[in-house]
Amino acid sequence: MRPSATPPPPPSPSPSSQQPPSPRPPSLSGLLSAAALPSPVTPLSDPRLSRAGVELRLKRDDLIHPLVSGNKWRKLLPNLRAALAEGHTRLLTFGGAYSHHVRAVAAAANACGLSAVGVIRGDELADAPRNWSLRQAEEHGMRLHFVDRATYRRVLGGLDDPETVRRLTERWGPCRVLPEGGSNALAARGAATLVAELREQEWEPGRGALGERDVVCCAVGTGGTLAGIAAALPPGSRALGVAVLRGATYLDGEVSRLHARGWGGRSFTNWRIDHDHHGGGYGRVPAELEAFAADFEQRHGLRVERRYVAKMLRAVHGLAGTGVLPPGTRVTAVVTGPPDPPAAAS
Repeated sequence: MRPSATPPPPPSPSPSSQQPPSPRPPSLSGLLSAAALPSPVTPLSDPRLSRAGVELRLKRDDLIHPLVSGNKWRKLLPNLRAALAEGHTRLLTFGGAYSHHVRAVAAAANACGLSAVGVIRGDELADAPRNWSLRQAEEHGMRLHFVDRATYRRVLGGLDDPETVRRLTERWGPCRVLPEGGSNALAARGAATLVAELREQEWEPGRGALGERDVVCCAVGTGGTLAGIAAALPPGSRALGVAVLRGATYLDGEVSRLHARGWGGRSFTNWRIDHDHHGGGYGRVPAELEAFAADFEQRHGLRVERRYVAKMLRAVHGLAGTGVLPPGTRVTAVVTGPPDPPAAAS
């Protein structure tokens, strides 16, 4: 009996009939692989501060990640973890035309395999040529939705209302909603990791890295970074925030609210916000601030971001030797973000 012939193999499918590969599930791995932690601490020798008896060092959070740096990294990471744990595939957030936070969310979502929507303040921008900041967000795949300022304020002010969140998810689908600047309780807890790093990096025999002479200083836009730093500091150390918005005394209440939500109703008294070095308002860079930043860059060989970091550093210089930063103080100034790229000048 002759053995049966082996049947021929089935024909290979043509490229046009092959199924596309399944998309990779959202993951933090791509984002985490490019991070460099802990961020370094750099002492600076500044004769002007030395004359006032104040020591300065920089916490270089701007070096954490090439695209999601500084306080944006610390505030976004716990929210990204929560989004993935909840099964979300989309982030939705809010910001202005030059928002650092919007760009960071766009880059982080892209690295994690998530989609992103940015609700942008100013409906007149919808048909205008994209500035460098919004262009970067779109290049990372973020969908931009422009609204008038009244609508923007109304929606942003209602994010604590479940009905507002429900309407947003009806419009954009299931998503994790992040407020302007990314400052929620999870973000504040993320910012607290900065202090844990400082305590490990600067340990001194006989006492902790941070003591009664220490003040950790940061710029304040929405309050999340300051809230996290203050909550994590050891007894005796203090936190100083420098408001970058004019007349933003409401930020004191925002920090207290974040403490209550993120730390089980607790309040902290080891912090304050300086409201006198805003440079005229959010996004404003007056001539005197530009001159200070340029001089600082020349003396220390370090490029300085203008809208947040320069204001914070100018406040440190202005307050050195006063009751806020008396002689003997060691200031750790948090560099929360890198300078704007050259494209910003175009």
